[in-house]
Amino acid sequence: MLSREENELLTQVHPGSRMGNLFRRYWIPALLAEEIPEPDGAPVRVRLLGEDLVAFRDTRGRIGLLEEHCSHRGTSLFYGRNEECGLRCIYHGWKYDLDGNVLDTPAEPPDSQLKHKVHHTAYPCVEAGGMVFAYMGPKDKMPVFPAYAWLGVPQNQIYIAKSLLECNYLQALDGDCDSSHLNFLHRMFKPDERRSFLVHDQAPEFEIDEMEFGFRVAAIRKTEPDRNYVRISHFVMPFIGCVPVGREIDGKLDGFKAVYQVPADDRTTWRYDFFFKWSRPMTKEDSSKRDFVGPGYRKIRNLGNNYLQNREVQKKVNFTGIEEFLNQDACATESMGPIVDRTKERLGVSDSYIIQVRRFLLNALKDVEAGKAPPGVIYDAAKADFSGIRCDVAHLPAGTSWRTLFDEKSNG
Repeated sequence: MLSREENELLTQVHPGSRMGNLFRRYWIPALLAEEIPEPDGAPVRVRLLGEDLVAFRDTRGRIGLLEEHCSHRGTSLFYGRNEECGLRCIYHGWKYDLDGNVLDTPAEPPDSQLKHKVHHTAYPCVEAGGMVFAYMGPKDKMPVFPAYAWLGVPQNQIYIAKSLLECNYLQALDGDCDSSHLNFLHRMFKPDERRSFLVHDQAPEFEIDEMEFGFRVAAIRKTEPDRNYVRISHFVMPFIGCVPVGREIDGKLDGFKAVYQVPADDRTTWRYDFFFKWSRPMTKEDSSKRDFVGPGYRKIRNLGNNYLQNREVQKKVNFTGIEEFLNQDACATESMGPIVDRTKERLGVSDSYIIQVRRFLLNALKDVEAGKAPPGVIYDAAKADFSGIRCDVAHLPAGTSWRTLFDEKSNG
């Protein structure tokens, strides 16, 4: 279990917090690109790492992310006019570009120098894979944007489900780093070919490799006396869980899922489920996840309505009586409370992965505060290689090393 001090250190991400400072050293999702689809369109509020921001797409199609409240008198720029490559406050007309420069202060005298003395908080953005990423850290420490494999496939082979979680990011991340819950939380009682390998062995073995970016983990289940079913997952700093999902083609997964658990603040989280296919466009069957959220990306089945749990369905159809695995995950993590007290946990062997991830985060924080680079961050584009982050599954004879097989796949 964690001490109270360690739990507070891990879960606090607001401005000025130590873990929040670490997370600001990475490129992190701010919103979906579709939320600001057109130049000079309406701004969008963004809550990120405890900061209130607004995003907008300027006249030239570039994306800006500004502190929400005008530097003049504090009026919200959400109501501002997006025009002529800048966002103009409705109160006195102060206008900002996407870099936070004050372009105009029309209520001031013509010879006023005020606009040259003020710089508004602004964060650089990159649009990739249908998402807008922001860097909120020191400008002289800005890393290369990480071109992960899932951000490089064609847009029609990508599907993103966004939802708001009413809990701290670490509870959600713990779930992504926990393969053993698949046997229970997501169990279906009717035959399911894709999940049949999970029911034979309810206590998987874990083999965990520490990597520069985080961890690679194999969950190994016995399916027959002489055969194993192996699932390879990854934890990627600062809060990405990559998990094997989808159908197999010739014994390999055609894509996988990257889940970003992005802290909105200390008590709420933006979850982005990034699904993709290597070989083909997404279909309706692949991409129906958005049906589970309403306005503001709040889940239709949520803590306030007990996730519309159906006890008859729980008896006959699935383990929880809750539809859709994203809702099932949410129930497990949100029902713990906004910030779980980890001093009360009683952890077992099945929790070995999350124990190592928590320790990795704490060690990363100490290393960065000692002057080292954050793990997984690249400053030289020529050295950026993320090809080793790849999830897959395999059916192997007992005694066959999964590491050899998956290293061969990564190199091939």
